[in-house]
Amino acid sequence: MDYLVRFVQMHESFRKAEIQAMADLYGINLEFLHYSQYSPHCIIRLPDEDAARMIIGRSILSKGTYELWGSGSTYTQLHQDVKHRTSHLWHLYKLSSFKFEIQAYQAKRSLAEQDALIQSFRYTGFEGPIQLKDPEQTFTIFEECEWGLTEPTKVYLGRLISTSSRSILDAYTLKKRKYLSTTSMDSELALITANLTLAAPGKLFYDPFVGTGSFPIACAHFGAVSMGSDIDGRAIRGKNGVNLLSNFQQYDLVDEYLDSFIADLTHTPLRTARFLDGIICDPPYGVREGLKVLGSKDRVKKEIQMIDGKAAHLQSHYIPPKKPYSFEAMLEDILEFAADYLVDRGRLSLWMPTANDEEVELEIPMHPCLEVVSVCVQAFNKWSRRLLTYRRLRDEDVKEALPARQAKREEGSTANDLNSFRKRYFEGFREPPSPIKDVQMTDSVSN
Repeated sequence: MDYLVRFVQMHESFRKAEIQAMADLYGINLEFLHYSQYSPHCIIRLPDEDAARMIIGRSILSKGTYELWGSGSTYTQLHQDVKHRTSHLWHLYKLSSFKFEIQAYQAKRSLAEQDALIQSFRYTGFEGPIQLKDPEQTFTIFEECEWGLTEPTKVYLGRLISTSSRSILDAYTLKKRKYLSTTSMDSELALITANLTLAAPGKLFYDPFVGTGSFPIACAHFGAVSMGSDIDGRAIRGKNGVNLLSNFQQYDLVDEYLDSFIADLTHTPLRTARFLDGIICDPPYGVREGLKVLGSKDRVKKEIQMIDGKAAHLQSHYIPPKKPYSFEAMLEDILEFAADYLVDRGRLSLWMPTANDEEVELEIPMHPCLEVVSVCVQAFNKWSRRLLTYRRLRDEDVKEALPARQAKREEGSTANDLNSFRKRYFEGFREPPSPIKDVQMTDSVSN
């Protein structure tokens, strides 16, 4: 059966990937018949209504899904298609309570026009009561107009099957969250990322750059048990009586929160084993301050310092030294970590910045054990960030002909030397100065 998905017209490059991810999660065969990033209407083919409810029921970037009753470039074509597709279904809803509604994209209809359009479907023969609130069946006329035109270029009729999870955004908005930082991920994007990573009950998810817990909270909402770590212990401990745990308590998700710990991804205390179902993270871009990992710039082994007869590094207030870290090396380390810890077909989703500039375009990092599932882009002014989603291959499916990219780990000593994106960010993504041409100047004298 064919279904119409009504998307929101934002985060366009994420929408198709999210729907496909939900089909993958539930093992549903999904076929895209029509999709355009410039349209809020998408036509898909699914086995049955239950499949449509399962996929859209978790979607954040859609409003709902509808059994497609007809489509056309004009209303004449629409009516012909409705009669051809669904005349054998009309008797099923003859006595049901129902309502018709109109959703016009980039257009408006007066009440009189809406009533005339609704009356044009009287041939369906529905005799049940018209019920505007909570009817048994809702039929929606969709109009799609090009900007500036008064007549639609595409029209559809659909029977509502299921609404999406978009209504939860208000509950999770950062405006109401107890514990925040300047780098807390937007709740909508966190939930979308959790969908793309296939968070679900019975799965264990990990965020190695947990911060205030936006991603673990999103994963927990969908039933996954989540945990996290951060090199900055202050993020986990919190301040003024609130911390990462406070956010889980706020949303009554404590049962899905395993724990968090202070650690550096390159010095993880986790036992090396493939037990994670998902890794989800927004690694630091190194803009506010250069990226760092645990370690000393000076490779010469130093003597252990003693304080009151006890080694300094064993003191409770000890702050370990840190050294500069290459952004490219960090990406490689994340992929290597995912290959070591993800179960077969487990997913990694990570956010990665890039300048809208060929000079600083960062290649999508690759690893022989990981397969790229989707690449979604959130564009800003002169830079963008991409959400990269990978799937862990089974060992027998790994192609040794795909060598892992080796990042240069020692290439300069300053933050800018180790991060080309950071350098261009603070330069304002300005174009390099062009050579100054000799110009002959003449004085103008008026008589």
